[in-house]
Amino acid sequence: MPSLAKAQPSAVRTYNSPADRTVRTVLPAGSGRAVTVPGQSAAGNPDLALDISGSTRTALGLEITSEITSADVTLEVVVDWGDGTTDKSATKGSGKLKNKHTYTEVGEYQVKVTVTDVVNGVQAVNGLTHLTQGTEFTPHAPTRLLDTRDGTGTKAGKVSGRGTTRVKVAGTAGIPADVEAVALNVTVTNTTGDGHVTVWEGDDFGIPETSNLNYKAGQSVPNMVIVPVGSDGYVDLFNGGWQSVDLIADITGYFTHSPSSGYTTMNPTRFVDTREGLGTAKGQLAGRGTFATRISGLNGVPQGITAVALNVTVTNPKEAGHLSVFPGGSATPTASNLNFTAGQTVANSVIVPVSPDGKISLFNGAWAPTDVVVDVVGYYSKDSKAAYVVTGSYRIIDTRESWWRRGKLPAHSYLSQRFTSDDRGPADAYVLNATVTNTSDSGFLSVAPSPFPWLENDQPGAPVPPRPGSSTLNWEAGQTTSNLVQASDGDHGIINFWNQGWKDADLIIDVFGVYQTS
Repeated sequence: MPSLAKAQPSAVRTYNSPADRTVRTVLPAGSGRAVTVPGQSAAGNPDLALDISGSTRTALGLEITSEITSADVTLEVVVDWGDGTTDKSATKGSGKLKNKHTYTEVGEYQVKVTVTDVVNGVQAVNGLTHLTQGTEFTPHAPTRLLDTRDGTGTKAGKVSGRGTTRVKVAGTAGIPADVEAVALNVTVTNTTGDGHVTVWEGDDFGIPETSNLNYKAGQSVPNMVIVPVGSDGYVDLFNGGWQSVDLIADITGYFTHSPSSGYTTMNPTRFVDTREGLGTAKGQLAGRGTFATRISGLNGVPQGITAVALNVTVTNPKEAGHLSVFPGGSATPTASNLNFTAGQTVANSVIVPVSPDGKISLFNGAWAPTDVVVDVVGYYSKDSKAAYVVTGSYRIIDTRESWWRRGKLPAHSYLSQRFTSDDRGPADAYVLNATVTNTSDSGFLSVAPSPFPWLENDQPGAPVPPRPGSSTLNWEAGQTTSNLVQASDGDHGIINFWNQGWKDADLIIDVFGVYQTS
């Protein structure tokens, strides 16, 4: 298969401030910076100039090249990164200098390079404005932005087969105009045929080959999506089926270049299981019932977090219904996070704000009881350092395709995939969409970082990593099931995908973004 570096789109942002923008200043006499040299004018070195170019591939990094034009004299060079830090060096005459820097916070910075020719008493300054690739998360109370059933956010009426609808995000419901990406819970309902839904930023990029959720006739299927916002402030939703459907989108947060909440990834950790009395009273959650559970201050999650990333599973439901997850103590929203039928086990990714006391609430919208399981996969806080970078969607695993030469996701075993790209830099976590299809029996998918490096992981007789206890998505025979995954690639840049069922299945993994601290 293609390497990760080749498969992903370019994520390089470049800048240039040409030499004709150089501000050249003669240092005043008596400044202590000019040195009088017999036979040289105080306005010497008349060609002194700077061409500044910059590039960034990571969330918080910047590399600049200063191309200096100068007489053959010693020069002092100072790079002011705009965050209160500077780099100082010395060079001689014309040439290029490279400097690298990592910011500690997202935002916009004024970078300035100053070259001083002490001998001739002249100084040249040029600079550029740098906007970090990284963004930070701001929680938003669960709010419905789109509902084609009643015309919320668009005209009322189903989205036609192979059709697209658009929803305005920037400047809506308190979302700022400079929003980079949004966390949406997208639901397809009133389906009369099979298909899939793709959510993307629109513009002129064309519909991606990736998908965000899959559905069968008669199903209502939700999935969490972290999607870029188009340059016009809209998000597009494409119905990949041949029959019309209704689409719903609820926002739970957004990403901007302004400092807010960074991300901290965790190995999936179980916080709630009504079957065991973990995190709440033992026994099924009653129909139309609600319970609150604490997240902050438990199992390595600190106090003061602003939002939490979860994988929520409903199992053993007695009848059809939906589940809503929302900040503890808040009013129950109209937004739902997952839908289920009687007897179904279904999981969905959830990003939800927490209350000031660190709690979330869960509401069973059915009229009969169900069991609920909650795994925490990460959290957002003011102290978390990882910033989110939109990579553009690309497919890294598709076991159905000829370029994939390692076969299906094996029954009761796992596939390993390398993720870290030296070109992009180290990652704290990846935002993925996992899809399992061509299933002949029930099962569930687990996702975890590899505890072993690739050379150990890929050899015959390699040590077997511990089997994860958490689930990312669940399926029944014949189902195609998708879910958002926020997963760390660990210390070795490798993620393992576990088939916890007893029959082989096909696996599709699409990448949408990455969290980075450097």
